[in-house]
Amino acid sequence: MTEFSSGIFKVIASTSAGRALVYTIGHIIIAMTVVSVLTGASLWEAGLVALVEPTINGFWYYILDKIWSAKFKK
Repeated sequence: MTEFSSGIFKVIASTSAGRALVYTIGHIIIAMTVVSVLTGASLWEAGLVALVEPTINGFWYYILDKIWSAKFKK
């Protein structure tokens, strides 16, 4: 890992918003795949369905992470 990519990783990993963003992107990709495989929907249709629920979960995760960080911050 280069110094630049290492620095970017530290910035993203050190904030609630960064962790929530990474989580949300991964969740959208997973949800698209699952919807497509289970229902036979096209990736476009699965993508539309998959954007809503993971985005809400991303905000939920952000709120939980902020509460957790505030309560247990050293």
